[in-house]
Amino acid sequence: MVSDRIPSHGGSADPSDRQQSTLDGATADLEAVIAAGDAEAAEAVEAAFRRVGGLLGPAGERESAAVGPRLAALLPDTPPFPRAQLAMMVGACVERGADPVACADQVLAGLRGALSGALLLMERWKETGGGDLPDPDEDDPGLAHARIEDPDRLDEWHAQRAVVGWWTLHLWQMASFAVYSHAAVRTAARACGVTDVLLELIDRYGEGPHGLKGLVHLAKTLDDEPLLVLDRPSGTGYLLRMDGLTDNFQLHTLLADVLIGGGHLPGPPQDPEVVALSRTAELDGRRRVTAYGSFNLVAPDGTWIWNEGTPGDIPVVDGVRTLVLDPQAYERSWSAGRFIQQVPGDLRLERVLAPAEAADRLSRVAQAIPLEQAFR
Repeated sequence: MVSDRIPSHGGSADPSDRQQSTLDGATADLEAVIAAGDAEAAEAVEAAFRRVGGLLGPAGERESAAVGPRLAALLPDTPPFPRAQLAMMVGACVERGADPVACADQVLAGLRGALSGALLLMERWKETGGGDLPDPDEDDPGLAHARIEDPDRLDEWHAQRAVVGWWTLHLWQMASFAVYSHAAVRTAARACGVTDVLLELIDRYGEGPHGLKGLVHLAKTLDDEPLLVLDRPSGTGYLLRMDGLTDNFQLHTLLADVLIGGGHLPGPPQDPEVVALSRTAELDGRRRVTAYGSFNLVAPDGTWIWNEGTPGDIPVVDGVRTLVLDPQAYERSWSAGRFIQQVPGDLRLERVLAPAEAADRLSRVAQAIPLEQAFR
């Protein structure tokens, strides 16, 4: 959680200092520094950050929630390296109840900037001889800047942007995770195209030193999304609705719970504990709970939908994501739980298709691709 990693900037631990100051007042001081145009004055910025960081750690939920949007509004005008640390503070405030929608735009804009900068550094690193990329925890950003800057290829400003992006991406990732954990943010970011842009940048970033898999799953999470399920063996169909499903293992479990546990399809029901872990229950890390597969998930064109993917992999046909269930090609099991523990998941049955409607839908889907082809 971001709250566990709030940068304190060496904030005073003296209780008397905290009694004489409030988080609201420290935030007002930071706002004043930024508004006065002193953002480049390192000492003024550092002092303001030290106060906010020192007070945010022990602050209560109400105080933190109140200043979250105010801190987010300061992000565009804050110097580059402190900006990422400020984003972490915003993420911590969101985890404590600050309005995630009010905080999200500037946080996700910062993530986009950091990703773009990181990609630029990777490109220039390759052009300047390649080798191991710099370690943000161990290496000197100044040396990296000197290596990649070139008046003919990459001026000082762009070199600085690349270095800052590379060195701060992990902070923006955590802050973005905090806001993306909320359905309202995911819905808004997807609707305006922000999520598509971020996912494209993350795809280009690939397997960089900062693992972004969790953020990708979170950004792809579908909320209030209809799902049409066609069971080939029985010839039946079902319209369901997904909320907060971050992976297909979770979807598989809940499909079995709703359709088999609900008496619509034959088969052994899911363990209630496994179902609870796929919805809202927290996993006890001291033991492993095993979930077992019930179907083979198939797209309408016959290709497999892998449990390792996300519900966003299910194609949209005639305006609704459409999934075909086939008998399992082999027994499958996995560790129960949600890939993103912070996000509760739900799957609800809205209606059973009439036999004629189900038959019509099934007549338009392909047979499953054989197992040996699916692995190619």
